[in-house]
Order: sequence, then structure tokens, then C-alpha cells
Amino acid sequence: MNIDEQVELLMQGTEYGDEELKQAMQKELRERLVEAQKDRRPLRVYCGFDPRTGDLHLGHTVPMRKLRQFQQLGHEVIFLIGNYTSLIGDPSDKDKLRPQLTPEEVERNARTYAQQAYKVLDPEKTVIRYNAEWLSELSFAELIKLASNFTVQQFLTRDNFRLRVERNDAIYVHEFFYSIMQGYDAFSLRADVQVGGTDQLFNIVTAARKLMTFLGEKPNIGIILGILPGTDGDVKMSKSLGNHIPLLSTSEDMYGKVMSIPDKAMGQFFRLVTRWSPKEIAALEEELEAGKLHPRDAKMKLAHEIVSIFYSEQEALAAEAAFVRLFQQKETPEEMPEYEMPIGASVMDVLTGAGLVSSKSEARRLIDQKGVRLDGETLERSDEVFPHPGVLQVGKRRFLRVK
Repeated sequence: MNIDEQVELLMQGTEYGDEELKQAMQKELRERLVEAQKDRRPLRVYCGFDPRTGDLHLGHTVPMRKLRQFQQLGHEVIFLIGNYTSLIGDPSDKDKLRPQLTPEEVERNARTYAQQAYKVLDPEKTVIRYNAEWLSELSFAELIKLASNFTVQQFLTRDNFRLRVERNDAIYVHEFFYSIMQGYDAFSLRADVQVGGTDQLFNIVTAARKLMTFLGEKPNIGIILGILPGTDGDVKMSKSLGNHIPLLSTSEDMYGKVMSIPDKAMGQFFRLVTRWSPKEIAALEEELEAGKLHPRDAKMKLAHEIVSIFYSEQEALAAEAAFVRLFQQKETPEEMPEYEMPIGASVMDVLTGAGLVSSKSEARRLIDQKGVRLDGETLERSDEVFPHPGVLQVGKRRFLRVK
């Protein structure tokens, strides 16, 4: 790729909320790439990951995909595990205090991070660092010096803190440290580029660049990425909201969950979690716009691409075949769990006893929505005696052989 093509790829999926800022970052990126090419050196690129959970989902991989693009262009990628910043917890995308983790919890979660990250990143080209290396060595005098670069007003203008002020909710002093710590990470790594989501805009573009300049280093360039929506297509992918696509799911489940996203969200998924180039995405969207490609077929391409990244091409083909058999040809899966119902059990008893629903209210809601079928026939009442043994279907993807 020439420099312009590299810039186009690396800026793909970025969001800054301000066109002037985006153009400034793009200009600096181009200049730094030209400089690196002239000096025959790779750029130092990093992204920090706080191991506050060991259960990652597709949204967590968005910055990893960007790091992989830098790797493929020959740059040095640092996967920074925030085992020290995790002790505070990033307040950037929260409107309340995060619970503080113990060092043991952080260490346990950190062990799973790299393993799952290597589904996207090239392990032979990835440098793993831990920010306790330098943050644990900072003295109180040094922290005062770093903090003198910021005002309380700068923090209070941020949406998450402003909302807490309006609600008269507590804001703790240690939460202000997070941005300073992240800025010191960038300085300690002598980073050319830092990758993060829009919730990291202040930490990267304000805090890190200010501290690097103050400490005599060339400020890093912020590659600020859009936030991947969940399967509802509206809000940020989140396990707590139940709209996530877990990395540790089966290939068939991952394929089915990608197929469940609304059409309006496909563009964000194209740009944030696939290996496709800007030209490939543009061609795909042109076909969709012209009506040459059905949205369902575009989504199947997307699901195939995502599953093949995290599993394999063979498993992606198998998941696709299973999806077609199950949802397009209306066939039941070849294998499913079995449940032996008690004599005289009601429909409700089977649904709850087999663990197909989490509560009786969920069972009633599914039945009211015509979402429970036995051998293809819709069940109308939860209190009726279960009609007969057969294949019970709940929603689109849950099947149970009742004996």
C-alpha cells in the first residue's frame, strides 16, 4: 500500500465527534507514516486493555482489529495489560463509580486476555506489557507534578462526571487519576499511536498528548474508533445488557447472533470487526444500495467472515450450513439436548424444569408472543398439560427433545 492507502485503511471506522480534530489526527498520521518510512523504522502502536473481566465479546476486539492492521503494515504493536489501571477502573464510559478489583482478580482476568486476543493479533508480532512496570514506581511527588497539568473543571465537563454532579452523586478523587495514569502509559511506551474507542477520547487526545508534550516527548496520535453496537443495533455491546456476541461461544451460536443484528448496524460491523479493506466495504455497500445484493446475503457474508476469524474457514462453512438448514429450510437441528418430563407436567413445568426460560414471566411472555412450538405447532397456554413427547422449540434457536 502507498501512504494514502495506508491512511485510508487505518482511519477506517474512526469517530472523533469533531471533523477538525479528525482531519488533524489524519494529517499527523500521514506525516508520521512518511517520517517512519524515511527513517526505515516501524511506528510504535499500542492499546491498553483493563482486565476487569475474563469473558470477552466481539466489542472488545474492535481495537484489536485496528492493531492487527498496523501489524500487517509492518509496525510494532504493544498489547498493554492495565494491571495497575484496573485497580481503579476507567470511569470514561460509566456514570457511577466502578468497583475496585483486587490484584488477584486482575491477575486472573489478565491471563485470559492475551489468549483470546491472539484470535485477532499475530502472536509472533505482538509485544505484551503490563503498566504496573512504571505506574507502581511513580512517587507521590511525581504524581503531583503530573496532576498539575489538569484542572478539576476539565474533568467535570466530561459527560459521565457532569451527570453525576447533576444527580448529586459522589465523584471520588482517585477516579481523576485514571486519565493521568493512561497518559503516563503513552509516555512510558514512547508511543507514536494509541488506539481506543470514543469513550477514550479525553484520555488519549487530551491527557496523553498533554503529558507527553509536558515530559518532552512527541505527542502520540489518537486513533479513536466507533463503539460496536450490540445485537439490538442501538446501544453499546454489553454482557450486562444481553446484546453481546461472546468470543467463547460456539461457531454456530456466533454465526446466528451476527445474523440477528438489524440491517442498519451492518456498516459498523463491516468497518470495525472484519478484515475487509475500505474498497471492499464500499463495493459491498454499493451493491446493497443498488439492490444487487440482498441484505440477508450481505449479512451472511458478514457472519461467515466473523466466524472464520475466530474459528476457521471450515467451521464458518459448517455454521453457515447449519443456519441455512435451521432457519431458511425450517429444519430442526440434528443434535439437541433431551429432557424427560414428569408425568402430568404442564407446559410451564417443562419450560422451567428444562432451563429453557429463566422465570415463569419469561415463559408466559414467549407463549403470548407465539414463540413456543411443539413439533411445529404453536403452544397457546402455559398451564395446559404438556401435549405429548416431541421437539420443543423456544424462540428461534433453542430446541429440546422432550421424552
